Amino acid sequence: MGYIDDNLLPGERIHYRAHLHWKLFIGPALLTILGFALVGAAINQGFDPYWSLLILVVPAGAALSAYLTWRCSEFAVSDKRVLIKTGIVGRHTLETLLTKVENIGVEQTLWGRLFNFGTIYVTGTGSTKETFAGIHAPLEFRKAIEAAAVAFEERRPGGRIST
Repeated sequence: MGYIDDNLLPGERIHYRAHLHWKLFIGPALLTILGFALVGAAINQGFDPYWSLLILVVPAGAALSAYLTWRCSEFAVSDKRVLIKTGIVGRHTLETLLTKVENIGVEQTLWGRLFNFGTIYVTGTGSTKETFAGIHAPLEFRKAIEAAAVAFEERRPGGRIST
């Protein structure tokens, strides 16, 4: 179980989950290709093949780092809160009640629009602004927060009643 599942309130249900975008793996993939090219060139120049494979330690480390970053970042919208956790050893968390979310901003570059990733800005009461970059489908995440906030308001006593 992850951080979000371990920290749900009694009766709280997750409505939407998001992850970091796969673009996180592009750098390690390119490094791996370069590493294999260097290993091939080293072997071709007469270097010991086993020692030449040590070149692949750097790409393997980069790939492991990218995987752990992707795996250890959690984004969710529940029926009561927005929950976000990033970080492997050092942890950054955001748990904001839906009633305390004032603004959700999304920023996407041209590449972000083409490949469906972007940065989310969550502003809570008191003007605290949290930034989370590289999220896959950021517009869907914002839509999920807005839908959960509207549903929460409609469930509250004295809340809006749709006609």
